[in-house]
Amino acid sequence: MKTILTLMMSGLLVVLATSCNSTDKTTSDAPNTTEKTGNAPTVSETGAAQNDSMSKVRKDQVNSDIRAREQRNDVTGGDTKRSDKDLSSEVRSKLEANIPKGNLTITAKEGAVVVSGTVENKDQLDKIEPLAKEIKGVMTVNNAVKIAPAVPDKAK
Repeated sequence: MKTILTLMMSGLLVVLATSCNSTDKTTSDAPNTTEKTGNAPTVSETGAAQNDSMSKVRKDQVNSDIRAREQRNDVTGGDTKRSDKDLSSEVRSKLEANIPKGNLTITAKEGAVVVSGTVENKDQLDKIEPLAKEIKGVMTVNNAVKIAPAVPDKAK
């Protein structure tokens, strides 16, 4: 019985440890850490990401998800103290829906959000901070994103 209990507790600790990572990415090719900027995506990669993120269904889904999380927070106390994972996930969703060709990585710690990666132009770069601050609980945004237009598919 003790062996089974020990195995179950070990398994639970492993699951909890792996779920504590608070890095979220807008695309699978985004850097794994905010310490790196990443490479400019290819034209086909940005096209696929844009087609998915620009659909009305996807935008509605993202906005609904954000509203549901904020309502849950209101029910559980209503303060602006949010988990780091929740903040980074919500900021990722917001940026993914509004900056479709972004190749971004997001981390959050105690209300401070760090966004890194690449976007195609200055307009997208300028949208990052205001969009992130729309999320309840985001206090500051460190925008470490670089402008890098998509490169032709054969150039990579």
